[in-house]
Amino acid sequence: MSRDRAGRSPRRLRSLNQFALATGAVTVLSLTASGCVVVHGEREIVPAATRAEAARALKDFTTAYNKADKEYDRSLDADRVTGPLADIDGAKLKAGHKNNPGGNPAPSALTFSDAKFVIPAKAAWPRWFVADTAANKGVPGSRWLLVFTRGDANDVWQVSYLTVLAADDVPKFKTDQNGYAQPVTADDAALAIEPEKLSQSYATYLKAGGDTFAAGTHTSQWRAQRKKFASKPGLARQYIDEPLTSGDYAPVGLRTADGGALLFFTTHRYEKQTAAAGTAIPTPTADVQALTTGEIKQSLTLEFVSNQAALDPAKSSGSEGVSILGRIEGLTGAKGE
Repeated sequence: MSRDRAGRSPRRLRSLNQFALATGAVTVLSLTASGCVVVHGEREIVPAATRAEAARALKDFTTAYNKADKEYDRSLDADRVTGPLADIDGAKLKAGHKNNPGGNPAPSALTFSDAKFVIPAKAAWPRWFVADTAANKGVPGSRWLLVFTRGDANDVWQVSYLTVLAADDVPKFKTDQNGYAQPVTADDAALAIEPEKLSQSYATYLKAGGDTFAAGTHTSQWRAQRKKFASKPGLARQYIDEPLTSGDYAPVGLRTADGGALLFFTTHRYEKQTAAAGTAIPTPTADVQALTTGEIKQSLTLEFVSNQAALDPAKSSGSEGVSILGRIEGLTGAKGE
């Protein structure tokens, strides 16, 4: 669910969410360089939104998303998505429109229920909050966490991150006496990894391994899968991972009750497939072909944007690394050579 607006800028990257292609799902959450930095002269710490405003933002997003998905028209919800979600959803709609110019042949409206809003109190802009909801798609019983953000009071709320977690994986957040959550700063040194360094740390881990991240589906198992497919008879794969941290791709996070934080962050990666002499690249799916430039002869380079939700423990906790709870990625472009 997202829209691509400008190529590789701080606000947009072209992307296609393969998960979204299959289920219509996405992921969201947001963080600023300083929880109380002075911006636009605003110093007072206030709730990012009222609960009524948050509920309206979720409704407006859902309405726009369903219209765009039905028509395969990215302009219909372009003002309701940003950051990695915009890239992922935008590429999905671009591919859908190219393969079905008349619109989605089998639209299925996304609906949310049992919405809970985790609203931090902070100073300055941008401001953001998290919607924790059930949905009619995906794994039954899972929770969809959407991060809504806006740069100033005149902007509409946009979803930047979306993650889908098992209900038991959603942590308990630290709140004040009024029920408002506590955002973490980008340079919080009390966490195992400072939020502003998380994207680079994850990219480095995927390349070289180490003990920075806890073993799991999106860490040790993904590295093992890459190694397995790196060199197969007739086809080699190369991987390049890069951090993505500026603008609407900046990490965002909320303090958890145990002293750690739930963080949302973005990475950018390439996967190059090269066929051996006398062989050919396996025929890509129609959606991949819709996003491919050039002619596929001996190689195909796939470009992805990926957003992750991570549980970053306090340094003093003794936990074994940062846990990646969820990862949603989308193909944003491809080049044949």
